[in-house]
Amino acid sequence: MNYPKEDSIVLLYDKKKGKKHIINLKDINNAYSTSNGTIKKDAILQTEFGKAIKTHLDYEYILLSATLNDFIMKKLNRLTQIVYPKDAAYIIFRLDIKPGDTVLESGVGSGAMSAVFAQILGENGKLISYERREEFVKNASKNLRRFNLDKIVEIKHKDIKDGFDEKDVDAIFIDVKEPWLYLGKTVESLKCGKTLGVLVPTINQVSLVLKAFENLPVLDIDVSEILHRFWKTNAERLRPLDVMSAHTAFLIFARKVCL
Repeated sequence: MNYPKEDSIVLLYDKKKGKKHIINLKDINNAYSTSNGTIKKDAILQTEFGKAIKTHLDYEYILLSATLNDFIMKKLNRLTQIVYPKDAAYIIFRLDIKPGDTVLESGVGSGAMSAVFAQILGENGKLISYERREEFVKNASKNLRRFNLDKIVEIKHKDIKDGFDEKDVDAIFIDVKEPWLYLGKTVESLKCGKTLGVLVPTINQVSLVLKAFENLPVLDIDVSEILHRFWKTNAERLRPLDVMSAHTAFLIFARKVCL
């Protein structure tokens, strides 16, 4: 049996409208209100995931466990552009992030990528995020608390122009406006043989990053972008949706060498 806990983040799926309600149970007292009636918190706690649950007006939802993808795409409070799931998954894979690692990040934004890092790193891992804008620090911290990931992330309200405080970390991810200005000091904080990732939106920024890499002890450099196209889920008229998530960013990776 798989039931919610007091601090679970759950999803009420409206089958009729295809709408999702995402709820952190620790944020509600006695009941959750929808336009179709209220559901008592005790009823949610006593309903197994994947089962139907009804409001006091007899309207039916399906109770599911909310995924991090649900939270980022539907519930994250955005003050900035975010790293989309299609890019985030590849970033994790390419940086070789594992539970228990220590990772540095600069440019926390709204905390979407921070949340992905934190979920992979787990309770024995650590993400240290540098962010120079105070409003982003506050918003990202709030977002991470809402998905119960704040204990894994330390956000420093600090510019990286003087480098990172930490050394010999397992991976570094940079998402700032002019990353080429900081790559020298960034590479200094990375373990030998480990990977640095850089995200930029435009091709001229890619060129500046690659030029900066020419003077740094790195190799295995690659540049990529990821396109993601959804399809209509109608078996009789199967075709792509009219709109797709195409270019969001260029991803650049390089590995540090110590010769």
